[in-house]
Amino acid sequence: MDSSRVETSQKLSELAERLRRYQPLNHYSQNPEPRINDHSEILQRKDSISEGMENPNISQTSKVKSNKAAVLICLFEGSSGEIRVILTKRSSTLSSHPGEVALPGGKVEEGDANDVETALREANEEIGLDPSLVNVVTVLESFTNKRGISVVPVIGILKDRKAFVPMANSAEVEAIFDAPLEMFLKDENRRQVELEWMGEEYVLHFFDHEVEDGTFVIWALTAGILIRAASIIYQRPPAFQERRPTFWSRSGL
Repeated sequence: MDSSRVETSQKLSELAERLRRYQPLNHYSQNPEPRINDHSEILQRKDSISEGMENPNISQTSKVKSNKAAVLICLFEGSSGEIRVILTKRSSTLSSHPGEVALPGGKVEEGDANDVETALREANEEIGLDPSLVNVVTVLESFTNKRGISVVPVIGILKDRKAFVPMANSAEVEAIFDAPLEMFLKDENRRQVELEWMGEEYVLHFFDHEVEDGTFVIWALTAGILIRAASIIYQRPPAFQERRPTFWSRSGL
């Protein structure tokens, strides 16, 4: 993975403070304006999972919900000052989405206090990311796939890049890599496919990320989540028409 500064930079510290004021939208249109609530409670810096549960925007759950999942958008600053996000390539032996690129995460399990704990637990299990290294700053609005699984993106900032030694769980993860977050706003190395479902026409985006030994393709729901996250963080819409499926914004599942 790309090397980075040992301590959280000024850029990431300022970003964290801004994201703590972000209020998830219940529903939103194509290329919505990111909403910042200046009067909301500011999240405190988290040093453990328990401290990471203080965000009032995070939904609570005390039992297993098979239709609920959470993913971690873990950000850090690259050697050139760019914001990067940690991604995985799923194992080809998995029954669900084998070999696809994904954010660390998974379904809610019994004992998970909320979405933050689910995302941190799964990231620890999949890539060996110690929860104490992640400063959770906010959650985004959920995304719902065709199967009715509601996925909640949790945004966290890696406190110490050098302290994180990626360890892939071979049963779940084939590779761990990172990519510049801003690429999901650019009309470069991007392809799209127009599809239709239940009478609705929509677009899926494919982003090609080249590394030394090959190319990772980030697409579908993962790409949609990262387009949304990048739009909020960089405070601008993508340089292309998103035309996301409306079923991603279903609620109450």
